[in-house]
This record gives sequence, structure tokens and C-alpha cells, in this order.
Amino acid sequence: MRTALIATVALASVIAPACFAAKDTATDRLDASADLMTAMMKADDKGVPQDLLNKARCVVLVPGLKKAAFIVGGKYGRGFSMCRKSGGVGWSAPAAVRIEGGSVGFQIGGSEQDVLFLVMNDTGMKHLVSSKFTIGGEATAAAGPVGRDVSAQTDAVMRAEILSYSRSRGLFAGISLQGATLRPDDEANKELYGHEVDNGAVLKGSESAPAAAAKLEALMNRNSLRETK
Repeated sequence: MRTALIATVALASVIAPACFAAKDTATDRLDASADLMTAMMKADDKGVPQDLLNKARCVVLVPGLKKAAFIVGGKYGRGFSMCRKSGGVGWSAPAAVRIEGGSVGFQIGGSEQDVLFLVMNDTGMKHLVSSKFTIGGEATAAAGPVGRDVSAQTDAVMRAEILSYSRSRGLFAGISLQGATLRPDDEANKELYGHEVDNGAVLKGSESAPAAAAKLEALMNRNSLRETK
């Protein structure tokens, strides 16, 4: 029984990305990420608190995170991370990322939702620029508060390195993705930049943003003020 369960989980970790592999391009996902950012800013009192966005060191946008729906539940998505430039003004070029994770369950059906992470401090940023990290493992995470006027000074928010949100059917909510892993999407990076790039270097400002990222870059610069302490 135990052997069969382990084998099933291992098999799911291999086939889930293949089953969920999007047929879109990195440029399509950049446009979808920009749309997610636009929706977040238009959500008014049901969106991500502006003061948290202003304080965030980095942002991760994953449009269309997919949930598995077979014997073993899973998660898989592709998106982009961006970090503030030195001095807190402006944002880095986008670095492509993949998010993967799963939990054993007996579920039928599936779902898709947009996911947004705010990386709130230097420690969280160090995890983001590393080759791979686990949410809730190496990096502390919490479901983010919703509402433009909500008081964000809760213990969970103050301690968390990462605040996570989801959008489903147009509504934003805090979400827990404990155990999911985030790692570079080398294939998408090469597609965008025309050569292999290191996510850490991109997020630290070594690469200029590709033309395909112009819409997302403009939205980030326009809607997030200079980092506040």
C-alpha cells in the first residue's frame, strides 16, 4: 500500500507538468501577467492593499495556476518575478519562474486560478533569487490580507517573508500554498532573452527588459510607488 502510494506520488510529479503544460508562449504569459496586475489594481476595496504593494521588495505573478484533479492533487503554473531596483525606484526585468507542488488526495475535477506573491523583505528576496525554494519551508509565507483600507499590521503579515493571493472568478483572496516550490523557468527565459540567463542576475538588474515585457514593466512602475519603510 505504502509502496503504491509513493509510486503514485512520484508518477504525478512527472506527469503533472506534462499534463498541464501550457501551449502558450512566454510572451502570452507576460501579457496575462500584465492583465493580472491590471485586475489587481482595479479591484478597489477587494484588492491587494496598496501599502503592501508599495512595501514589497519583489512581486511574483502566475496567471492560470492549474490544480490537478486525479488521484493525486497537484499544482503547476508558469509566470514571472520582478524585484525593485537598487534605491527602491523602478523594477527589474522579469525573470521566468515555475511553481510546482502537490498534496495527496482523492479528488475528481480541476480548477485554475491566478496567483500573486508579494515578497516583503530581504530574506524573502534572497530565497527568490536562489535556484529553488519551498514556500513555507525555506521561506515563511502567509495568506495576504485583502482590501485597500485593511490594516495590514497583523503578526502573520509582519513576520511573513511572502504574502500570497489568488484570483478566481474575478475575486482576490489570501491563499496558502505551503509546500509548493518555486524555481527558474529556463526555457521561458531563453525564449524571451535569446540566451540563457540566471534569475538572480535578472532580478538584480543585469538584464534589460525585453520588448515583450513593456506592458508589464509600465504597469509595475505606474502602480507601485517607491518602496516605503
